Amino acid sequence: MRFPDQPRLELDQLLGQLINRAQEVIGTQGRLRGLLQANQLIIGELNLPSVLQHVVEAARELTGARYAALGTIAPGGGLSEFVHVGMPDDMVRRIGHLPQGKGLLGALIDDPRPIRLGRIADDARSSGFPAGHPPMDSFLGVPIEIRGTVFGNLYLAESDNGAFSQDDEELARALAATAAVAIDNARLYEFARVRGEWLQASGAITAELLAADDQEGSVLKLIAERSRELARADLVTVVLPLPAGDALGIEVAVGAGGAALTGQILALEGSLSGRVYREGTPLRLDAPQKGETDPPTDGALDIGPSMMLPLQGSTRVLGVLGAFRRRGAAGFAAEELEMAGSFAAQAAVAIELADARAEQQRVAMLDDRERIAADLHDHVIQKLFAAGLSLQTVSARVGPGAAQDRITSVIDDLDDTIGQIRTTIFALQETRREDGGGPRARLLDVVVQSRQTLGFEPGLRFAGLLDMLRGDVVQDLVAVLREALSNIARHSRARCADVAVTVSDGRLTLTVCDDGVGFTGDNRGSGLTNLRQRAERHDGTLTVEGAPAGGTTLTWSVPIP
Repeated sequence: MRFPDQPRLELDQLLGQLINRAQEVIGTQGRLRGLLQANQLIIGELNLPSVLQHVVEAARELTGARYAALGTIAPGGGLSEFVHVGMPDDMVRRIGHLPQGKGLLGALIDDPRPIRLGRIADDARSSGFPAGHPPMDSFLGVPIEIRGTVFGNLYLAESDNGAFSQDDEELARALAATAAVAIDNARLYEFARVRGEWLQASGAITAELLAADDQEGSVLKLIAERSRELARADLVTVVLPLPAGDALGIEVAVGAGGAALTGQILALEGSLSGRVYREGTPLRLDAPQKGETDPPTDGALDIGPSMMLPLQGSTRVLGVLGAFRRRGAAGFAAEELEMAGSFAAQAAVAIELADARAEQQRVAMLDDRERIAADLHDHVIQKLFAAGLSLQTVSARVGPGAAQDRITSVIDDLDDTIGQIRTTIFALQETRREDGGGPRARLLDVVVQSRQTLGFEPGLRFAGLLDMLRGDVVQDLVAVLREALSNIARHSRARCADVAVTVSDGRLTLTVCDDGVGFTGDNRGSGLTNLRQRAERHDGTLTVEGAPAGGTTLTWSVPIP
């Protein structure tokens, strides 16, 4: 007996189809189990770099891709981070810089909808690959978003099956949804942790402010150092207005090139600090705009993302706190700007407290000067005047001769001393009347402020009636002294310096001497040109001379109008 072959063939086909379907179900079940395991692994991690790495590795394994990557979107567009797996390290080094978010990667940023291609080169949005990049045909990209916010994109290339399927796309989208939640949680956790560190640092600053022997410079330096650490910045500056109010000075700078920046002058116009100081509003940039220099790092740091905060006092803006990262680094987030704002408030408190203490000390000093002036007038001058009258009486009795000539010489010396004392009394009382704003006080302020950049306080001597000076001459005199001391701090490596300001024979002369490396003639630059122009506008002169044994003497002299 023989059985027909047709029914047996149909049964074999059905059994084969059943086996294939069973294998597909088993494979799908395995991929779903892998998706669940990946979800558990990703959600259980709060460290953001670890989350990104887990997402990329899980996506590559689940979809059977040879290469996988995840790019986070920067605030201004493009990619701020790019995590990838599948490429050997030597190949990555040959390629060079990581993708910047162009071509297909940029298309997914501009239009966050899934892209699935069997051949990348066939798509018009593709911009090709750099030299050394491995060939890629199949491509799958899905956005990572939650509540309408796109964090980044997941990229897959070179499927083991030749092309990515609809199931691969669904798995990638499901994994991207889980990744969005995990990334959101990780970022919130990171911001909470960093906020706690900012608050702890604020407490340390407050304790430093309450210290009775605190100095403004030490607190500002502490604020700059902690700001640099917590904001992950490469450079932090604290900028304060100069006494004349026509420019800003870098009071403190920590980080890349900070030592050379301290004491430099910034214009109110054309600088980021000047803009924030004038407008009183925070500023956050991915990179400085063309023509805006802040601060002039002279190549020590190629400035990229920047964050500037006004130091808002009780009635006015006191200065600017600036944080800078290298070009190409991740930009500052809005939350970082908010957290740094509390530190800016602490800096403003430090400045106002230091100003209040300085004002208290100045009032005490003025009271002492008033008392000294009264004592000089009521006691010293009267005794010298009486001594002079007595010597005149003796001179008349002695008669002509060597003894009378000697007595007359002593009487002249006493008259000169009385005149000098009266000049001193006038200067002391004038300081009180002008509330510390006279030429002497302004020059003294410049010398005291230079102590931090020089490492020592220069000597200062006055001769003649400086208080008769007015107008542009005083402005230029103060500016020349500030620039001269700044040049000493930047170039001379001096250990001491002396400043003499003299008014005599119708001329005002400023002499600044130091014991540094000396003037070679190669130091000519915009600074000396500016000083010479300030002299020539008053028909004056500027000379700079170096001594053979070292040291430099700068003489700036102008006629008194």
